Amino acid sequence: MSEAGNHSLLFGLLFYLAVVLALGIAASRLMKRLDDFLLAGRRLGAIATAISERASGESAWFLLGLPGAAYAVGFTEYWTVIGSAAGIFASWLFIAIPLRKLTGRLGALTIPDYFEARFGDTGRLLRSVSMVIILFFYTAYVAAQFVGGSKILAATFDLEVKYGLILGAVIVTFYTLMGGLLAVVWTDVIQGFLMAAVAVILPVVGIYYLGGPSAFIDSVAAKGPELLTMTGGRVGASFLFGVMIGSLSWGFGYLGQPHLLTRYMAARGPKELRTGRMIAISWVMIAYWSAPLIGMVGIGILGPDLADPEMVMPLVAKTLLPGWIAGIFIAGAVAAMMSTADSQLLVATSAVVEDFYVRLLGNTRSAPERLIFISRIATVAIALIALFLAFSSQELIYDMVSYAWSGLGASFGPPLLLSLRWKRMTLWGALAGMISGTVSNVIWKAVPGLNDMIDLKFATFVISLIFTIAVTLITAPPKNKTIGSEA
Repeated sequence: MSEAGNHSLLFGLLFYLAVVLALGIAASRLMKRLDDFLLAGRRLGAIATAISERASGESAWFLLGLPGAAYAVGFTEYWTVIGSAAGIFASWLFIAIPLRKLTGRLGALTIPDYFEARFGDTGRLLRSVSMVIILFFYTAYVAAQFVGGSKILAATFDLEVKYGLILGAVIVTFYTLMGGLLAVVWTDVIQGFLMAAVAVILPVVGIYYLGGPSAFIDSVAAKGPELLTMTGGRVGASFLFGVMIGSLSWGFGYLGQPHLLTRYMAARGPKELRTGRMIAISWVMIAYWSAPLIGMVGIGILGPDLADPEMVMPLVAKTLLPGWIAGIFIAGAVAAMMSTADSQLLVATSAVVEDFYVRLLGNTRSAPERLIFISRIATVAIALIALFLAFSSQELIYDMVSYAWSGLGASFGPPLLLSLRWKRMTLWGALAGMISGTVSNVIWKAVPGLNDMIDLKFATFVISLIFTIAVTLITAPPKNKTIGSEA
């Protein structure tokens, strides 16, 4: 691309980033109390709740990892799309409304808050364990988003990776610490619409550029005819365990991601969540089915041998579009990173401030201004740790996100779902589910060969589910069963 084209790219990207930073500054004026910072005062409407939940749910994986995987394996990647769509629908259908009702009634600001109140945990075991889990997995998760941002900026402007990492981290951290969840949601709405536009428009333009659907199919087939199938050329157990189960099990993670559950807790009420459910599912049906096509279009446009498949989206945008439009589209990939990183930073911050400083240390009478100040300090500290991990990591975004996603989904998914739907559920069952989900995730990652036998996301979720149910059944039922009956 010419120097003028690069200037246009830069203009488009900087324009988007300026809007995001302005929203963070504007939202900072509305931060009066800790629940304003962490839950936007529980006043989110249907559109804000739904689009923010979808934007923060996708991360750099959506426009970098997912197209990159489709570039490598073709239509087989649609099993991931099917599993993710099913998980999103299940989360909105079975968790959103009961969680909003119970957390509102209990005054819970965080997921650890909810578990402690739900089970009357005076010993604060659930709060302590869930807080450690959140900090452990979210620092790695935020690091994956910073890596994604650095890849985009490096590919677009020929920057060194380290400068891309620092720039992305500074922008996300600034508007998150300034405006809390309200700033995150305002920016997420813009980011969510932009991400969907990129996912839909880029493949359409790419297929037209290649000469139509037939030429597109021929370009994919030239790399390998198995890329045009949903089996990837595998049969029997190799297909079932190596492709289908592993890809479908992405859906389990949607049941236990605190940065998504926070959106339900921040909604104005059940009415907004019912409307939001329809909006969120519509977004999925439009955007999710298009994103893998970016990777497959890239085979024909960029050739079959990209050194880094996860760069297929920004490289296709630079090839097909005028500079300033490509800049805005590439900002969509930056948006995917930012919309998740900001939410995860906020959840990790809430674990430090609400769960540790306020509850465990007993600073319940601290002035609201002091709590907001401490929240901002915690946000910066967590961002710096994540930035250090990002500099140290050599993994693909897809693999980093898969690990953190699986860990959070397995640790919180079964205990949360059952606690909302099963009156018999006990404190010890919830604790067993959290610990078994975390430990099994670490073991599956560390022991060579386990993930090849059965996918980490599936195995760890099932292990957590079994432990949650089994320990609940062998421990004494709770005396008060009224909590957990909301549905």
